[in-house]
Amino acid sequence: MKRWIAWTTGGVALLIAAAAATLGYGLREAERRRDRVVPVPAYPIAYTSDAQALARGRYLFETRGCTECHGMQGAGRSFVNDGKGTHIAGPNITPSGMVARFQPEDWERAIRHGVKPDGRPLMVMPSEDYNRLTDADLSALVSYVRSLPPQAGGEARVELPRPVWALYGLGMIPDAAGRIDHGLPPAQPVTEGVTVEHGRYVANMCIGCHGPGLSGGKIPGGPPDWPEAANLTPGAGSAMVRYPNAGRFVTMLRSGKRPDGRVILVMPFDSIARLSDVDAQALYAYLQTVPALPQGQR
Repeated sequence: MKRWIAWTTGGVALLIAAAAATLGYGLREAERRRDRVVPVPAYPIAYTSDAQALARGRYLFETRGCTECHGMQGAGRSFVNDGKGTHIAGPNITPSGMVARFQPEDWERAIRHGVKPDGRPLMVMPSEDYNRLTDADLSALVSYVRSLPPQAGGEARVELPRPVWALYGLGMIPDAAGRIDHGLPPAQPVTEGVTVEHGRYVANMCIGCHGPGLSGGKIPGGPPDWPEAANLTPGAGSAMVRYPNAGRFVTMLRSGKRPDGRVILVMPFDSIARLSDVDAQALYAYLQTVPALPQGQR
């Protein structure tokens, strides 16, 4: 019995030592990953003062999730604060904020690639959703943001528990730049309309949570209490079976509720509810054509 107790105690001590060593290694690797330089060629985007382009930029800002992190006025906001060590806030991106010295290529790197002007990765930025923006849309979006009145606001804030930082260091949680194929060229414009082609373009805004294949699953980097993203592909287990027609689907986007009245969690409905009827219906049309995938295969 005494020998068994000694073996058990020794085993527990070894497990604790291994966990501590793994934590320490992960934290060191996290520091290294945060300081790495991600090579992205300079690709300056054009600024514009054209009224129609600025209106398009405002629409994109209000419907593609920008306000969820930066607020309607662009001054930044805290959007995750669980009181347990996780606190994430988007920075002030008005002309008085962190972007005051941004050059045209800095905007492109940050939005499409999740990379800071100094080449280091941004931690929390859904650049995978914006990587396929056309040059015209990116120009419109940036030009609108640059036209916002200066606001008082805070800096980016990413506070995570030490075990979460360790998981990041071990490569189990990707940063913004780590989710992107940086070699993809910008998307080419498609004519707006209730078409599969236009819906495919709109659906790029869904990639961050639902994955490139739109089959959902655990949201990379999301807090542990977040539910899995729904499977938007056809077939068994798909959330789309609840929406047999575009009307029901658009109603869900506008209300944030399933047909049975249950509230859908986590989805950025403050932004999605503002989608135009054309964009919302085109998105539905595209989702009818995507290949079926098991839940979480992304």
